[in-house]
Amino acid sequence: MLKVEPRVESSALMGWLSPVLAIVLTMCVSSIMFNALDIRVLDALDVFVVQPLTDPYNLGELMVKTAPLLLCAVGLALCYKANVWNIGAEGQLLIGAVAASTIAVQATEQSSAAISLLALLVGIVAGMAWAAIPTLLYRLFHTNIILTTIMLNYVGLYTLLWAVHGPLADPQGFGFPESVIFADPVLLPTIMEQGRATISIIVAVVCAIIAGMVLYKTVPGFQLRVFGEEPSAARYSGFSNKKIIWAVMLCAGALAGLAGAAEVTGPIGQLIPSVSPGYGYAAIIVAYLGRLNPIAIIFAAFFMGTLYMGSDLAQIELGLPTAITGLFQGTLLFFLLACDFLIYYQIKIVPWPSNKNRRQALDESRTQTKTKPTVQGAN
Repeated sequence: MLKVEPRVESSALMGWLSPVLAIVLTMCVSSIMFNALDIRVLDALDVFVVQPLTDPYNLGELMVKTAPLLLCAVGLALCYKANVWNIGAEGQLLIGAVAASTIAVQATEQSSAAISLLALLVGIVAGMAWAAIPTLLYRLFHTNIILTTIMLNYVGLYTLLWAVHGPLADPQGFGFPESVIFADPVLLPTIMEQGRATISIIVAVVCAIIAGMVLYKTVPGFQLRVFGEEPSAARYSGFSNKKIIWAVMLCAGALAGLAGAAEVTGPIGQLIPSVSPGYGYAAIIVAYLGRLNPIAIIFAAFFMGTLYMGSDLAQIELGLPTAITGLFQGTLLFFLLACDFLIYYQIKIVPWPSNKNRRQALDESRTQTKTKPTVQGAN
């Protein structure tokens, strides 16, 4: 029979090569799928990998998709480094988009550029407030952060739908669920002549670099890492777990809220129901693909953005459905988890115990149960 045992010593090199191996295995499986669909593998790789990086317009769209992924993934990486399992980046992004839109719809062509900054700040604060809800519930009632953040994702989604059908709906929109198109002063400046890429990608990269420096070059970053790896050692050293949990959750909410605000005031230019095609969920894969290192996450986010862009191109040139992106993401996550599992655990084949040995083990268990001392003073 098979027996799973922890490895005495895991390979640090394989820990970093695991994402590369997962990507290679994903490409191999995808090649089999393309052959089954009568699509040449080279044509598919050209659409998914080459065209997003070579065409100027596609490169701009790649940056558009990378920016929210990078912002959300960096915030989640800080949470996961502290062993705080925040799954709510999607809801925090959507709430940030809604909050920023409440400011953006007030702008006119005569407004100053400061209103764009105000919209971003409101989105950041909204994301932080949304992340504070599960954190407060955890501190007061010891609720499960995974469950509360997931549930708040749906609350955030329906808040968005309520907003585009209600108070933020375009009065001249003939009933379509969307806000008015925002005025130019509230829109973020673009960085390319072709495409919709805005300065949000630059902000995202700067945030990732700052997060990496804080995480590995400062005392708070050291405390965060110790708390995530050895909570008992962190408590013994006097590190405040309350401050660390609040800090990483609020930081993740701020970055996700900024991602949502930058989407509606950037490439989209209005509030619509499809603000996010699942950036908050895909950011979880990006965070682990980058080994929870903010600097490495920059490259992981560009890779995932390439898959998003390639999926859009595949619909046009290869006739593939939009579900192809989810298939890529699911396959990549599967192989990433499988590689990590085999790095830290080993599977051994051991002989199946005989009936005699199993009876002997059962008798020993019963004997230990009978001779177990009772608790003194129990009523």
